[in-house]
Amino acid sequence: MSAVPPLPQQAPANIPNHLAWSIISTVLATCLCCPLGLVGIVAIVFSSQVNSKLNQGDLEGARRASDNARIWCWVATALAIIGLLINIYFFATGGMAQYMEMMEQIQQQR
Repeated sequence: MSAVPPLPQQAPANIPNHLAWSIISTVLATCLCCPLGLVGIVAIVFSSQVNSKLNQGDLEGARRASDNARIWCWVATALAIIGLLINIYFFATGGMAQYMEMMEQIQQQR
């Protein structure tokens, strides 16, 4: 009886899952922008699907999940950048001081 050599396993495709990017962009967008930054959770969901689809052998599904994760990561990153710019403008123009003055005026009118 001759031993049958094992079939060579197919190396998993190099498909990025963008998980770190999705987590960081979601946290930054939520902190710098607003609760709208939570849209990055969609990126986290798609990112987490990539490895499971690769493990199941679904290369096309893993590519789609990776592409969707990348798109949502860009959305969350854009929200984080917009939020950062708004915060810079707000603090550079004395926005907090103006807000506090307005609140004091409202309280004095009571």
